[in-house]
Amino acid sequence: MPGTQLDAYLATCVSTAYDAGRLTLGYYSANVAAEYKPDDSPVTRADRAAEELIRSRLEAAYPDHGIVGEETGSTREGAPLRWFIDPIDGTKSFMRGVPLYAVLLGLEAEGEIVAGAAYFPALDELVYAARGRGAFLNGRPVRVRDTETLSRSFVAFTDAGSFERHGRKAAWERVQAATYHRVGWSDAYGHALVATGRLELMLDPILNAYDAGPFGVILPEAGGYFGDWRGNPGIHAGEGLSTTARLLPEVLELIARGE
Repeated sequence: MPGTQLDAYLATCVSTAYDAGRLTLGYYSANVAAEYKPDDSPVTRADRAAEELIRSRLEAAYPDHGIVGEETGSTREGAPLRWFIDPIDGTKSFMRGVPLYAVLLGLEAEGEIVAGAAYFPALDELVYAARGRGAFLNGRPVRVRDTETLSRSFVAFTDAGSFERHGRKAAWERVQAATYHRVGWSDAYGHALVATGRLELMLDPILNAYDAGPFGVILPEAGGYFGDWRGNPGIHAGEGLSTTARLLPEVLELIARGE
């Protein structure tokens, strides 16, 4: 992919995530009304409005690209270039006035995420990257933290109960015992914290591709890893793990122990 084209795609990621995020702030409060989908996950007017903005902008700019989104499904699934979008990752946080929600966009080319952005509107933090360009937080280059061992590492998670529901309780207990500090209520923010050097590990036992989109490029460009719990990078495994390159072997060995 030509460098100028990649730069243009990254600019689209950044501007679209930012504008959709600013739109969500108009709905943001501690008492946002929500409906519940068949899987019991909530959706709000802000989710739908932000996805409409994102889709309309991408359709206008790149009518031959595919789009995979949380609220309105997929278009042009066989397209060589596909956008993975989540208008509000962390809707449960959003609807309670917790500022850890995000707008996520990631562009996939030939099976790999090549550009992506994660914008946290209530915090005004924009994390973004493109392949070969590095990773950035609000324009400042970022790298993962160079911690030497898990025993001095901070680990994040979203829902403690999800580990047991998805057969990962024993692995999660081993991770808790091996790490220094555990913090919850993270969603996409946990992965962003790893990329920006503020945490060493984020674990999701279940994760859709549209929830993971930008992290498939942000973490590698920050010197880290994003992928499944077996060491395979990418966004399509149905689970997510963000960590540093240095800690990855120790993390994988710990997770696999006893399984």
